[in-house]
Amino acid sequence: MRLTDEIAWINAEPWNPVSTGGLAFSLALAGFIFYCAFFAGGWVPLADDANLAVHEAGHPLTGIFSSRLAVYGGTAAQLAFPAICMFEFWRRRWTLSYGLCGIWLGQSLLNVARYVADARAMQLSLVGFSAHPLHDWNVILSRWGLLQQDINIANGLRIVAWLTIACAIWFLFRRWSRDYTGGRPAS
Repeated sequence: MRLTDEIAWINAEPWNPVSTGGLAFSLALAGFIFYCAFFAGGWVPLADDANLAVHEAGHPLTGIFSSRLAVYGGTAAQLAFPAICMFEFWRRRWTLSYGLCGIWLGQSLLNVARYVADARAMQLSLVGFSAHPLHDWNVILSRWGLLQQDINIANGLRIVAWLTIACAIWFLFRRWSRDYTGGRPAS
């Protein structure tokens, strides 16, 4: 079966329904992320703990291929993990799981934006195996000659992150609306 045939087959499959409780949980999660982002210093408990573990695992995995690329591996892994989960849930048509992973991807991108914004100031507490762990984004933006643009880049990432979260919520709401109204437009 060709990839295009498989995608067409997957797209023909119906999505699992979204319960009202699932939609409410998604909205509460997005609200909690909003609260943490604007009123609690930006760290989202549990989600950012998981993001940190995946981020740190990404460095040595990428470092297998190139020590120079290892600095990119943390952020790449942190964003790839929820994106891969989203793809798998899209493939299986698990609506709520797909939407929650979309929210997670946006939240993870908010975490990356926070890290990018700290590239010059280097005030965030870092973890690592040395006494003075490298600040990934200080290294990356310095290599690219963009260190002075750290705040602008971070703000752009924040916009993309919030749009990602909003799209995930919109998707879940649309699926819930279709399921709740039996496919008819909500009145």
